[in-house]
Order: sequence, then C-alpha cells, then structure tokens
Amino acid sequence: MKNQNSIEEHSVKILIVDDKKENLLSLQVILADKGYEFVEATSGKDALRILLKNQDFAIILMDVQMPLMDGFETAELIRQSDKLKHVPIIFLTANMNTSDYIFKGYQSGAVDYMIKPLSAEILQAKVMVFTELYKKNRELRIREEEASALNAKITKANEELAAQYIAIEKYATELKKKNTELDAFTHISSHDLQEPLRKIQTFTNIILAKEYPNLSPDGQAKFERILYATNRMRELINDLLAFSRTNITDRIYENTDLNIIIDNVKEALRENIREKNAEIITELHGKINIIPFLFIQLVENLINNALKFSQKEIPLQIEIKSRIVNGGELQNDKLSPTENYCHISFRDNGIGFEQEHSEKIFGVFQRLHSRDIYDGTGIGLAIVKKIVENHNGIITASSKPMEGATFNIYIPQK
Repeated sequence: MKNQNSIEEHSVKILIVDDKKENLLSLQVILADKGYEFVEATSGKDALRILLKNQDFAIILMDVQMPLMDGFETAELIRQSDKLKHVPIIFLTANMNTSDYIFKGYQSGAVDYMIKPLSAEILQAKVMVFTELYKKNRELRIREEEASALNAKITKANEELAAQYIAIEKYATELKKKNTELDAFTHISSHDLQEPLRKIQTFTNIILAKEYPNLSPDGQAKFERILYATNRMRELINDLLAFSRTNITDRIYENTDLNIIIDNVKEALRENIREKNAEIITELHGKINIIPFLFIQLVENLINNALKFSQKEIPLQIEIKSRIVNGGELQNDKLSPTENYCHISFRDNGIGFEQEHSEKIFGVFQRLHSRDIYDGTGIGLAIVKKIVENHNGIITASSKPMEGATFNIYIPQK
C-alpha cells in the first residue's frame, strides 16, 4: 500500500519547449487541472540543459521552428542519450505541408505531430495516453525493483538456510558420534563395570561366609561396608542404565490396562511391599495409550520412592487413581484445552517434603535427605519425569512435610 501511494503521489512532469512565452503559457492552460508538473524551456539548448539534469519526464512537447537550434536538431541530440531516447516527443508546428517535412520529424525521433492552432481536446487526449503509459512503465519499474530486492532477500535467506543446514548436518554427525560413544559407555556400564563388581561381591560374600568368626569386629565391619558399597554401586549403574534407556526413539504406543502394569510391579516389589507393610489402593478407569515397558519403569520408581520415604510409625498407604479428562477441565496452563488426557495421581502418606523442592526432586542425583537416613541413588524420580516427557506429558508434585506426597501425571490421549 505504501509503494502504491508513492506511485500515485509522484508527479508526472512534462517538458514544454517553445521560444515564445505565450505558447508556453497556452500549453499549460490547455493541460491545467490534470495533475501535471510543467518544466519550461525557451530554446533547444535550454531543453538539453534541463534534460541533462533531470531525465524523469513523461513526455516532451516541442515546437519545431525555433531559432539557432530547431526542434528536429534538438530531438536528434536527445535521441543520442540512452537515458533520454525513450522519452516520447510530440512536435508542435504550423508547417506540415510536405511528406519530406513529416518524414524528417519522425526520423529525428518524434512519436507524433500536432498542427497549430492546437485542438485542446486532441492535445489533452494524446498527452493523457503518453502520461498513462509513463505511469504504467514507472509502476512496472518499481515492481521490478521490489522483485529484485525480494529476490536478493530470498537469495540471502537461502544462503543462510544452507549455512544452517550445513551446521545442522555437522551437529547431527557429532550427535551420532556422541550416541556411538554413549552406546559404548552403556556397554561398558552393563558389562565391563559390573564384572569386577560381581567379583568383589562374590569374594566378599565368601570371606563373610567362611572367615567371619575369624575376623576382628573392625574387620567384620569393614567387609560389611565393602559389600554395602558394591551393592550400592551396582544399584547406581542399573539406575543410570535405566535412565539412559528412556531416551528411546522408537515409541510404540499400545492401548494398555494400567491394572495389569500395577499388578506386575506389585509382584516384582512384593518383598519390599511386605517389608514396609504397605497397602496399595487403586481406582483406575479404562485403558490408556502408553508405551508399556516405559510405564512399568515409571510405576516401579514411584512405588519405590514411596517405600523409601515412608514413615516408620505409620503403615504406608499408596493410592493410585486414573481418569480420562479434557484438558480444559484441568487447572494447568501447560495442557491443551482441546485435548484429552489421562490424569494419573500417585498419593502416599510418607514423610513428604517442602513444596519449594517440588521441581528439584526431579533432577538427577537430587536428594533432600541424607543417604544415611534414606537409601537410594537420587535417580528414580528423574527417570519418572523423563518417561512422562517421552509420552509428551507433564508431571507435577505437591507435598507437605510428614503429610505425604502427591504426583500428578497428565498423558495426552490421541
């Protein structure tokens, strides 16, 4: 719109050339009120001087019979300039009585003749045709300049995109290399690191089984510490492996009954649950679309977390509920109001934590309590959060000290 306005507001200039002042005035009177801007020249030499300074004229109206340099000579000189040769020239003359005279006019560069005395209507019509053509050409030129500028921007953008693509390819290559290194590390963690641990555990157990009575109390304590440390190391390695395996790319969702997953986890943790005298209460509604093997890890880690941080004097109670609900009904800005979610809540009556730590607890190796008081590696809840994120969901935690903790999980359901 801005460019269109600039085209319309740009004045259309007409150069009128005549050695008589009254003729110059007469031309301006005939063409008045048309929005034209007139520039006067009283001789051919004067016209050439003006054209050298300003070449943006829509048309030249030139008298043929002028002293010193007539209209034909002036037109021939104008046509020698590459920038001026396309400006249309209309000759104004009282003498047009021979074909040779007419031919000379066209040969010198005129596009038309008008015989004096001039017809105002015809002059207005001819000038309007050439000025409209000038406007169209000027508009086309501006459009071409805009297109050229746009093409330059597109070329620059393409060059920037090409550079970004090269950078992305380089990053992808580096990432592939890092993944290869990570796979190698995973192999080392799963085999090479655990093998010496198994030997340490084996020999420590043999010593404790066969030589325990022969050891001093201090020696017995030290071997027990060795066994405890190796067990913790193996637990830490297994948790790190579980954490790394949550970065999967093959996400195969299945319509799954949560009851089956929780039953499997309860069976796997049966001894731990019995030891804590824990009760798990479920209220689950319908199947949900999840990645089953990941969700088994999620449920196992949340139940383990509740078992670890239970209160000694109070029997542990864990409530697990699920429901399908629209995001618009949930008080969470991170959820889409047009999408359905499976809302899963895990609530326990354990020791809880201060609400200010509700984000910190999901970090790797983040612990709120000393290992001497509560066992664990500090990775379990980090695994839970990563699994939720792999399902494109979110997890929140709320709690008060000695009043238990509640974990709310929202998994989108397509």
